[in-house]
Amino acid sequence: MENLTTEEITRYSRQLMLDEVGVEGQIKIKKAKVLVVGAGGLGCPVLQYLGAAGVGTIGIIDFDTVEIHNLHRQTLYTADDIGKPKAQTAAQKIIAANPHVSCIVFNDALQSSNAEKIISQFDIIVAGPDNFLTRYLVNDVCVRLNKPMVYGSILNFEGQLAVFNHNGSKNLRDIYPEPPNPEDVPKGSEIGVMGYVPGIIGVYMASATIQIILDKYDNNNLLLFDFKQFTILKLKM
Repeated sequence: MENLTTEEITRYSRQLMLDEVGVEGQIKIKKAKVLVVGAGGLGCPVLQYLGAAGVGTIGIIDFDTVEIHNLHRQTLYTADDIGKPKAQTAAQKIIAANPHVSCIVFNDALQSSNAEKIISQFDIIVAGPDNFLTRYLVNDVCVRLNKPMVYGSILNFEGQLAVFNHNGSKNLRDIYPEPPNPEDVPKGSEIGVMGYVPGIIGVYMASATIQIILDKYDNNNLLLFDFKQFTILKLKM
């Protein structure tokens, strides 16, 4: 069984005080392997908080590079990172903040040819891609491999959060059987969003992930957030 070092005990002391965590829970967090699909608006806060919490192995898959229009919402990056690969840059920042974390970088697009091989290496999959094709691909592979999927999406002032395929819960296709017609969906560059929206949803996604690791997650709802009206609607799945 893995133990915590003195430095780790000091680093995580505030969460170790929680009855829901303690030393046993922190060791679970340390041993966990989490894949984050997409190092963009949702992925950045997820990665920051999973890394800070001490998740031992974090996979990051993203084929994109940092662009100036990313910076208002992808707060893991700075202007100096423009042009750099997101996955590699994110990994460097996470490890710089917490050297006890190990990152596995996939500077590639997740597609049918590599999805099962990549996803099979991790315990929990956090999916925040900006396109429906990847969302459904991740969902379907998670169902086949029996992996829990922490799902988030954002649009304008709104966001969604759910945990699929966890302890017998439903999966994405049970809620939305088929992705929308690509012709009916605006491209990512055509969709507006306030920078704080993915930040808040990403924090919720990180929270759900940590709770799954600790065997404390018990929320079988699809959460619909409206940050314009400051409302959260829970839909029982």
